[in-house]
Amino acid sequence: MSAETSLDNTLGADAVDRAIADGIDLDGSPIPPVKLELYHQVMALEAGRQRSGVSNTMRSRIVRIGAKHISQAELNQMLLDAGFAPLKDKEVAFYYGNK
Repeated sequence: MSAETSLDNTLGADAVDRAIADGIDLDGSPIPPVKLELYHQVMALEAGRQRSGVSNTMRSRIVRIGAKHISQAELNQMLLDAGFAPLKDKEVAFYYGNK
């Protein structure tokens, strides 16, 4: 199966995960083995880390990804509306500080 074929029906993060698994970037070029090795090494460390709970993980992902697409005020209100803790000062500084 070619890289093009394996990525045709995959979008978003799934496309990235598939490309990594295939060792082929989204543009069809090979991902250098040294980059893949480092990625897999770090992901193995992450897989072994104890989690603080699904809700905390969900919130972290919402903040990390939401900050790329949603204004600070809107994301903060969305978190509150959903019953999550509001943005922390360190999150605001990190995700919105240099924009």
